[in-house]
Amino acid sequence: MTVRTLVNRGKRVRSGWRCAACLLAAALGCCTPAAQAQTDPSFLLTATSKDFGAYFPTYLANGYLSTMTGPRGTENNLAYLVAFMDYAKDDIARPAAIPGWSGINYSTGTSSAGQFWLNDVKLDAKAFQDYSQTLNMHDGTLSTSYRYTDAGGKSTDVAVVTFASQAAPHLGATQISITPDFTGTVQLVFSFMLWAPHQPRFPIRTMTGEEMMAAVAANNMTVLEPINYKTPDRAPVWYHGDTHVHAKGGATNDLTFWLDGRAEEGLFMAEGAAIGLPSDVVPADVKLVETQYEQSLLISVPVQQGKTYIFVKYVAVSRQNWGGDAQQTLALAKAARLDGFEKLLDAHRAAWNELWKSDVLIDGDAKAQQAVHSDLFYLLSNSTVGTAWPMGACALTPNYAGHAFWDSDSWVFPSLLLLHPERAKPIVMFRHRTMQPARDRARQYGVRGTMYPWEADPETGVDHTPHFAYGVFREIHVNADIAIAQWQYYLATGDLAWLKEHGWPVIREIAEFWVSRVDFNKSANRYEIHHVTSPDEAYDDVPNDSFTNAAARKALNIAIAAARLVGAAPDPQWARISRRMYIPFSEKEQRHLDFDAVVPHDKITWMGSSLSWLVYPNLDLPMSAQVRRNDFAFQLNELKVHGNDPNEMMMSMLAVHAAELGEGNVAGRWIDRNLVGFLKSPFNVRSETAENNAGYILATSAGFVQSFVYGLTGLRIDEKGLSEAYRPVLPDAWKSVTLRNIEFRGQHYDILVSRDGTGKTRLTRTPL
Repeated sequence: MTVRTLVNRGKRVRSGWRCAACLLAAALGCCTPAAQAQTDPSFLLTATSKDFGAYFPTYLANGYLSTMTGPRGTENNLAYLVAFMDYAKDDIARPAAIPGWSGINYSTGTSSAGQFWLNDVKLDAKAFQDYSQTLNMHDGTLSTSYRYTDAGGKSTDVAVVTFASQAAPHLGATQISITPDFTGTVQLVFSFMLWAPHQPRFPIRTMTGEEMMAAVAANNMTVLEPINYKTPDRAPVWYHGDTHVHAKGGATNDLTFWLDGRAEEGLFMAEGAAIGLPSDVVPADVKLVETQYEQSLLISVPVQQGKTYIFVKYVAVSRQNWGGDAQQTLALAKAARLDGFEKLLDAHRAAWNELWKSDVLIDGDAKAQQAVHSDLFYLLSNSTVGTAWPMGACALTPNYAGHAFWDSDSWVFPSLLLLHPERAKPIVMFRHRTMQPARDRARQYGVRGTMYPWEADPETGVDHTPHFAYGVFREIHVNADIAIAQWQYYLATGDLAWLKEHGWPVIREIAEFWVSRVDFNKSANRYEIHHVTSPDEAYDDVPNDSFTNAAARKALNIAIAAARLVGAAPDPQWARISRRMYIPFSEKEQRHLDFDAVVPHDKITWMGSSLSWLVYPNLDLPMSAQVRRNDFAFQLNELKVHGNDPNEMMMSMLAVHAAELGEGNVAGRWIDRNLVGFLKSPFNVRSETAENNAGYILATSAGFVQSFVYGLTGLRIDEKGLSEAYRPVLPDAWKSVTLRNIEFRGQHYDILVSRDGTGKTRLTRTPL
């Protein structure tokens, strides 16, 4: 049996197509004008050759696997698997980079001028003419096209399409279409890139901050300041972990290759690839290439001038407890090849299009609309269904070491809860799954119940906070944030069976923690919480942080309500502590304090103050309208006086805070501020602050979405239902905001914020 009968079969497009954009349209099975007409521009983010010097890579992901992107569309890029962690000695757990799966290399062949490989050619407008790379967020694809001219003068129209399947989560694919302007033999390499262990590795589990900075400086590395626009900050700290390949192989007659690997001291994984050739192409030669850092097939193919040839690399990826070994995984890739690229792509597109039936629509601000679509795209790209995995702080990338913070519960979870409750659920399920490590940690610190870590390993739930950041072990509001999310899930779904089995145990043991963690101030007849880190983290080891105390009180009240629903007796101490919980307040200024007045409020921080965090939607501390306004005024002043390069989460909270005050235009200005500096081009990758390049942070995307879902609408999830807690607002220049196809307690709605005939803003619910 020949190679020709074994492989599928990219359809060959006949001569006459010289435009790279047309070639890309052919590869996608459509013409460019029609495709553009069918896709709302707010779902399209496009790079041109002007972005070569400041290309901030994005990633393609389906919640289970990812690949970073490169400007050519063909590079061997770092890739990751959900909760697939490296556990090197003395280091924190960190995402192990799996062998890069999306890359394809291309050579026009050997000539008197030499041999030139596409991925090695310097990016410039001369070598890559008519360049365009588009992230289609509606379809979940990255499409790249250009006319590539090598140093010997040979030109080829190139189009590349890559995706990680939303319909079949083990699968990814890259399709490359080439139209050479010459007749001869070309070569293509389809590979898995096996990454060298990152060097140097630091004993981050034991290093102090000073030791870390000294080690970074000694290795001539920059850790806290951006090197340039396209270089993520803190790479020396957030380096990827290692995957060791212990078996690999391939078959030239079948055009397949595979490998088995294992993360450092971690889980097993596997990859398999099957290559599809044009139906009428018989390779001149096929070689299996196995080196220390590459597993690939090198295929030589005869080509004719002006003809288009389409090749497809079908890839399957598995990990321990999610899929099988390399041979089982390879079978998935071969089955995908048998079905063909079009069928795989159609199913992937259909899955994404189904997700977009729930959306946030803005009439009146195209930039905000595109931003909310990119934020939802990244949130959905990292979510799963039917699992108990959290979402790492920085998605399926190595930033913040892939750990689960309170970001997962208080920022990402609420943003998905009404739009995609099935994708919010794994976040709360993760906390139930990892109760035992939280119990063990509570014993370690001499408290009862569960004490969830500030940075949790997404696979095990074990504490992996770096030693140099260990002051945040006092940032214990995370325990209350988790309880609030559990309760919110119950309130939004009405699933009492889930509450009894999963939510209540988490809520109960968190309440036990707070009972053992508070101190009773007898002279003031109140309960206090000492030795905590504020959300404004420069304030470490302070007494009575207002956000922490308010969240703890809400967690105790939740425990009382949940106990009654599940038929349990609430601990009388829960109500006693809640009633007498101290929330620092200035009677003179009629505003809240960040923490006890004995602590000077004088540090330069990202936030200036954390008072606006008292109004974040899940907490929404009750207060009078005047106190709410006074808190807002203080927050703004402190941002001016004590703020430095504000964290983007604060921008979102200011938009919500302004909306609660009925200030639509002010909320709109903070929404606009969220679009300046934080979105790295060309694909709207959000950074932690406007000045740094700490990218891929999902909390910032989620916060922006919350500005609309809970901010402008004034909606809150509470015991009464989906309540209109605040009057809805709109910036004057906006016509409306629509939450399309939200789900609450099994019912689906469109929620519209618009203006009536008198210009008054109103909220309308339309059952679906």
